[in-house]
Amino acid sequence: MKIFAVGMNYLQHNKELLGSLIKTEEPVIFTKADSALLKDGKPFFVPDWSERVDYEAEVVVRICRLGKGIPARFAHRYYDAVTVGVDFTARDWQEKARQGGLPWEICKGFDGSAVIGEWQPLSPEDDVQNLRFRLDINGATVQEGCTANMLYRVDELIAWLSRFFTLKTGDLLFTGTPAGVGPVKVNDHLQGWLEDRKVLDFYCK
Repeated sequence: MKIFAVGMNYLQHNKELLGSLIKTEEPVIFTKADSALLKDGKPFFVPDWSERVDYEAEVVVRICRLGKGIPARFAHRYYDAVTVGVDFTARDWQEKARQGGLPWEICKGFDGSAVIGEWQPLSPEDDVQNLRFRLDINGATVQEGCTANMLYRVDELIAWLSRFFTLKTGDLLFTGTPAGVGPVKVNDHLQGWLEDRKVLDFYCK
């Protein structure tokens, strides 16, 4: 199983992160280790080696078949379910990596940093590019987004990734986060919603 993630895929998040409304020339892709996967409502243990770990709520897509070199017009055949996930980021380590032009594996791919909720099957009538989602922490909404606002659409991302990687059944794609990211702390209670359904529920420890 591979975990792919997309950075800078919502304009307002790019503004809060970089200070301007930027669309990158091509998708910003990074990967997470398989040990980053956290599911079934298990707690997230805030690492003691980082001074700030940020939540980033995202829609996550599940790959359902083998594919390579997939045209965008056929990409919808290669995923079958979505959920809300959290891409945890060790922000202080990310800043060090950025300043040094270094990779993101530690700040993005550490154990437990890819949280996923309950899968919601997609039917042919469902529009993956018109899904509302949100993240609540301790009962207050901290992030809200809609996949209609993605800079690179899901089918475009599938096509782009499959140029370089063979996609396999069970691979995951975190599709990017909207504005509103921020730090978590021990005992925070995180809940994620896809449309009007709660699909994610866990605590920080």
